[in-house]
Amino acid sequence: MPSYTVTVATGTQWFAGTDDYVYLSLEGTAGCSERHLLDKPFYNDFERGAVDSYDVTVEEDLGEIQLIKIEKRKYWYQDDWYLKYITVKTPMGDYLEFPCYRWITDEKEIVLRDGRAKLARDDKIQILKQHRRKELETRQKTYRWKEWHPGFPLSIDANSHRDLPRDIQFDNEKGVDFILNYSKAMENLYINRFMHMFQSSWSDFADFERIFVRISNTISEYVMQHWKEDFMFGYQFLNGCNPVLIRRCTEIPKKLPVTMDMVECSLERNLTLEEEVKQGNIFIVDYELLDGVDANRTDPCTIQYLAAPICLLYKNLENKIVPIAIQLGQKPGPDNPIFLPSDATYDWLLAKIWVRSSDFHIHQTVTHLLRTHLVSEVFSIAMFRQLPAVHPLFKLLVPHMRFTIAINTKAREQLICECGLFDKANATGGGGHVQMVQKAMKDLTYSSLCFPEEIKAKGMESKEDIPYYYYRDDGINVWEAIKSFAEDVIHIYYESDEVVCEDVELQAFVKDIYVYGMRGVKASGFPKTIRTREKLAEYLTVIIFTTSAQHAAVNFGQYDWCSWIPNAPPTMRCPPPTEKGTVTIEQIVESLPDRGRSCWHLGAVWALSQFQENELFLGMYPDEHFVEKPVKEAMAKFRKNLDEIVNAITERNKNKKLPYYYLSPDRIPNSVAV
Repeated sequence: MPSYTVTVATGTQWFAGTDDYVYLSLEGTAGCSERHLLDKPFYNDFERGAVDSYDVTVEEDLGEIQLIKIEKRKYWYQDDWYLKYITVKTPMGDYLEFPCYRWITDEKEIVLRDGRAKLARDDKIQILKQHRRKELETRQKTYRWKEWHPGFPLSIDANSHRDLPRDIQFDNEKGVDFILNYSKAMENLYINRFMHMFQSSWSDFADFERIFVRISNTISEYVMQHWKEDFMFGYQFLNGCNPVLIRRCTEIPKKLPVTMDMVECSLERNLTLEEEVKQGNIFIVDYELLDGVDANRTDPCTIQYLAAPICLLYKNLENKIVPIAIQLGQKPGPDNPIFLPSDATYDWLLAKIWVRSSDFHIHQTVTHLLRTHLVSEVFSIAMFRQLPAVHPLFKLLVPHMRFTIAINTKAREQLICECGLFDKANATGGGGHVQMVQKAMKDLTYSSLCFPEEIKAKGMESKEDIPYYYYRDDGINVWEAIKSFAEDVIHIYYESDEVVCEDVELQAFVKDIYVYGMRGVKASGFPKTIRTREKLAEYLTVIIFTTSAQHAAVNFGQYDWCSWIPNAPPTMRCPPPTEKGTVTIEQIVESLPDRGRSCWHLGAVWALSQFQENELFLGMYPDEHFVEKPVKEAMAKFRKNLDEIVNAITERNKNKKLPYYYLSPDRIPNSVAV
């Protein structure tokens, strides 16, 4: 009688093993096997990290194996089991791989196909077509869209982390408990003694050092030492944790009535302001989105304030970007002066602090939350709803969706919800952050997520004109590496543009993102369909780049750039100045966050800047969803390209006081998971 050797691999996560009854049956083109009991209680099989083998004897040859059915039946209590994969050695000596990488919960049966990626058009056998259809029907019932706030991209229909499907939950929920992590961070930073001291002001700038963890030769220490300097202020627009707002100024806006007399002493080329603009030496950052946003009113004992400044910057003869004019409101007038470097020291310093505070708010809510976290969740939900596990694009994308829905659900549960942690220290808490996302949706376009296009649209593409924009340089290199990888995979499975057009599952995936993620807004520019391999490569690059590189660029530098409180105040406790010549050091310190809010802020930026335990970085694919040699060769080429980028960045950063490493591939996690 024919005999098959079945090898079963259990995951290495905590509690991945099981003591339940486990049954297996094989289904082939010539028939089905009976259920075979592989494990029963106390046999010590299927333990965490184990690889167990069994001989399965059948009455007659089953033909080509199409499906494997696994059943788990409870012995005593619910005992979830994480199944990595199953391999089958046939009587003819052939090996078949059946990837799973899923939790088997309760008393359920799961059905696995072999690991060869297939488009719907490739399935000719009815049982495979039926399996494909049933998997998507089940997923669409499990992964449901829900509106968290009007105007937001839709998110997962779950009120808490525990409501999520087991497959997308964190392995250890405590590891991503925001309250626990923030408290631990404050304890580790030795600042927990200040965490309840709300309304208690610091004495002076030096007093902030009492909660600052001085780590020698780090960016955070350098920021603390140089934060008042104009070059440091300008540098952060290029390579800080929010390097996405600066654009070349092609015309001075009427709402910023800067004159030549105001800025003449800041210009170094003996040109007029208009001539400097024409030569491309003037840049602008406009925080108009903050205009009209309600400041946090959750604490009646502390009035908090927001501003919507406009900042004009200049590329000097050293090619450094420095500020030359700041207006703290959108409407010009006598009570909204334009602050200049030639003003009194504290006038100019407070104006820059207000810009840094506004930049922090845009960074947290728009750059970070909306444009990486919420967008990545849209990609994740659409993938689970519309792409079966056998689809090559599911296999390509699933590593880049790891824990994204889980971290966002946890954030809605604890961080950005009403009365959440975000309200404790941030001037945009208490609902302001919701208003900001709603306003920012109009600028969330497909082209703005295409990294090279967005850089070019802002007039920031020239390496000769702007030589120290490392975010741009590294981002372009990583984008190109990802795009090359996506193209390689596409050409393996899509032999022509016609095949792309005919892939109904791909088209449903794209439509889900447009309809539910972008809310069907035509102006977003998100495609409703994809008709060419070239466009598909770009689309997949947008997804992978956003979920990996873009998030890394704007997330993991938060402690470096925001731990020195005066450089990134999460709230301001006095209104913006309405006249010049009145600002004192005491007024500045009184405007900055109190001791309690400073500590919550510091705990937050520390916790958010840490990599996950067992983090998987770009190009690392330990779960072998793909089994075909051509794809594995494409992965090896991708890793080689990424290694070259790492080496180039490492070489550039040597001996730099301000190294830029956020887009080094060995520091880019595969997915949004923190």
